[in-house]
Amino acid sequence: MPSDPTTDAWIALVRAQQKVLGAVETDLKASGFPPLSWYDILLELRRARPDGLRPMDFEPRLLLAQHNVSRLLDRLEKAGLIRREAHERDGRGQQIHITDAGLDLQQRMWPVYGAAIERHVGSKLAGDGEAGDLAGLLGKLLV
Repeated sequence: MPSDPTTDAWIALVRAQQKVLGAVETDLKASGFPPLSWYDILLELRRARPDGLRPMDFEPRLLLAQHNVSRLLDRLEKAGLIRREAHERDGRGQQIHITDAGLDLQQRMWPVYGAAIERHVGSKLAGDGEAGDLAGLLGKLLV
């Protein structure tokens, strides 16, 4: 059984994640932007340029859990932010690429997203040292 401090850490972690993600989503929405999951997909596609990504490549790369990547890709395609092409080595597969409109949206979202990270995380910590300490502690949970 976990100790009381371990249980307290768990509760604080989950509550902090929910609060900060909700606040970031609210900031994006207030600025007229789509959800953070759209940014997440577009960022990974920008990083993967010019090759793009296969749909199955997204899930391990995404910052946010996205259990239905295919529906999200459908919405992004409908909005003209991505395009699908047949995979060059696997005719049944697809390769996803960011469009110029998708690149533009991702770049316009970053200042709002970055400011939200600073407002809801950075400003609550005592500088980069404490932020580094927190990142190190949380990193231990990823092993």
